[in-house]
Amino acid sequence: MTIDQVELEQTLNNSIEKQAFSGVISIRQKDHVLYARAAGYADRSNKIENSLETRFGIASGTKFFTALAIGKLIEAQKLSFSTRLKDCIALDFPRYSQEITIRHLLTHTSGIPDYYDEGKIEDVDNFSVSIPWYALRGPRDYLAIFPDEAMKFAPGERFSYSNGGYILLGVVIEELTGMKYQDFVEQSIFKAISMNNSGYFALNKLPEKTAMGYVEEEEGWRTNIYNLPVVGASDGGAFTTVHDITALWKAFWGYQILPKELVEIYAQPYVKAETEGEHTYYGHGIWICEEKGHNREEYIIGCDPGVSFMSRVNCVNEMQVTVISNTTDGAWPILEDIDTLLKGESIR
Repeated sequence: MTIDQVELEQTLNNSIEKQAFSGVISIRQKDHVLYARAAGYADRSNKIENSLETRFGIASGTKFFTALAIGKLIEAQKLSFSTRLKDCIALDFPRYSQEITIRHLLTHTSGIPDYYDEGKIEDVDNFSVSIPWYALRGPRDYLAIFPDEAMKFAPGERFSYSNGGYILLGVVIEELTGMKYQDFVEQSIFKAISMNNSGYFALNKLPEKTAMGYVEEEEGWRTNIYNLPVVGASDGGAFTTVHDITALWKAFWGYQILPKELVEIYAQPYVKAETEGEHTYYGHGIWICEEKGHNREEYIIGCDPGVSFMSRVNCVNEMQVTVISNTTDGAWPILEDIDTLLKGESIR
C-alpha cells in the first residue's frame, strides 16, 4: 500500500496548524525530500520565525554524540567495551560497583543511581538540582549532584535509563583525551562530517539562528533558560539543525564516523528496554524498535523543558523522519500523525 504525497502534505500541514506546532519537520526517502517545513517562532518576543536552518536543542539526542565519541576512542584502542570505569577515572562513590564497564554505561545497564531519575520526577518542567544550573558547564561538574545511594542492581542485570551513566562517559572522554568533552565532540564528529551548524551553546549566549526553548504555563510562555544546565554536556543539551541530522545519519551508516564493525554493534539490539515499550530495545547510544511485521527502525530521541526531538531511520525502505520542536511536547503529536501515515507504507 502506498500513500499519496499530496495526502502526506495536507495531513501534516493541517496537523501543524491544529497543534500550533513550533519547530521543524523533515521526511526523506533515500536522497529525496518528501516533506520539509518549519513553523512557529525561534524567538516569540521578537517574532523571529523558525526556518529549516534554525538550530534547536535536542536534549538526550546528545547521548548519541557521546556514544560516537566513545566509539572513536575504542577505534583508537584507548579503551574497549569491557574496560572498567574504575580503570579510567577515580570516583569518590564507594557504593558504586567496581565492575561497571564502558559497555554498561553505553547501554544503560550499569545500575548506578541517577542524578536525573526520570522515573521519580513528577514535574519535568520545574525540576531542579542542589546546585545552580549555571554551575553545570562540563561533565565533571555533575558529580557534585550524583546521589549517595546504593546501586539499583548489579551491572549488566537489566536496563535502566541513566543520564548519570552518560555523564560518566563524558568524564572518561575528558580523562583520555585531555580535552573538554564538548571540544572533542565538535572536533571529532561535528567538524569531521560537516555538521557545521551544530554545537554546545550557552543558553545565555545563543548564536544567531538558534531557537529558544519554551515552556507553556497558565500565564503564557516562558523560556527554559532557568530549567537546564547553562551548557550541554554528555547526557544532553547539544544544538543542531535538521540538515545536520541528515548529515549525521548519512555519515553513521556510511562508516565515516565509526568503522563498519562498530556501527553494526551500536545499531543492534543489546538489551530490551521494557519500561519504554514492548518492542523497544537499546543498542549502544541508539534506540531500536523491532516490531514483528514491520521493518526495524533505529532512532535517537530527547525531551527537556522546552525541547522535544526524535529522528529515526528505516534502513530497509531508507525512510528518515526527523521532528524537532522548541516546546516540551510539540514533537509528539506530529510524530503520531506521521506514524499513522507511514507505518509499513511507502510514498508515491
